[in-house]
Amino acid sequence: MTMTDQGFSRKTFLKTGALGAAAAVLSVPTLGAGLASAALPAVNMEKVVLAAQVDPYRGSVAITAGAGPSVKLVQQALIAKKFLAAGYADGNFGKMTIAAYKKYQQSLGYTGLDASGLPGPTSLKKLGTNRYTVTRPITVGAKTTVSGKRVNTRTKNMLVAAGKRAGITMSLTQGSYNPGGVGASAGTHDGGGVVDISVSGKTSAQMTKMVKALREVGFAAWHRTPAQGFAHHIHAVAICDTDMSPSAQAQVGDYYRGRNGLASHAADDGPKVTKTYWEEYLR
Repeated sequence: MTMTDQGFSRKTFLKTGALGAAAAVLSVPTLGAGLASAALPAVNMEKVVLAAQVDPYRGSVAITAGAGPSVKLVQQALIAKKFLAAGYADGNFGKMTIAAYKKYQQSLGYTGLDASGLPGPTSLKKLGTNRYTVTRPITVGAKTTVSGKRVNTRTKNMLVAAGKRAGITMSLTQGSYNPGGVGASAGTHDGGGVVDISVSGKTSAQMTKMVKALREVGFAAWHRTPAQGFAHHIHAVAICDTDMSPSAQAQVGDYYRGRNGLASHAADDGPKVTKTYWEEYLR
């Protein structure tokens, strides 16, 4: 059977074939771009931020569970941009990586607590351009209030959830974003995620119940006492808050080491729970 028998002339066949080939060629870049994008590795922001709040205070190069691969990708990006020395892509977000990330943040024009070395969603995504994608981003949300004290939306939601677990309303005596507000706080309340909670009229059992509930939803929380130099209250730090001050980050590190978050670094005297953070608790 000939081409003309099938209803095609040689000219039509050649024209059709040429158009098909051209379409195939034109489709290659689009396909290639899609494959390149899909091939980028993923950085889990939750794990990176947790590692950045825990690893610098370990006293070792141990790696935070589940964070190693993501931290290495961040370190490799910092090395590529000359902010971190080669050889430090080990998966531990220690002090050298904090310092490097701080320099990177400063290069973007950030200052103050916005350039503390703690990764935020914008800087982390920008660092990963053409290198990695960011999964499980952390968002602290807009500023709001609890008991008339300033906090971010993430912290407020955590306090509400903890209150429901404990069956006790969490009333604040000090909120977040309060630089220099209380000298005894040593800068922990300068940024986001940190609150002091009233225990007025509460029994010892109720206070323990409150601390336990706060820890269960993702706070590093302790009951502060006169024996420690404080009026009775509960100090709570929202783990993985990206607006957190360096001194509050150190308290998260202390909590994960089983310490009390004070200058003494004494043993944690609070209720034992499985350590977690808000986003993980929600899942």
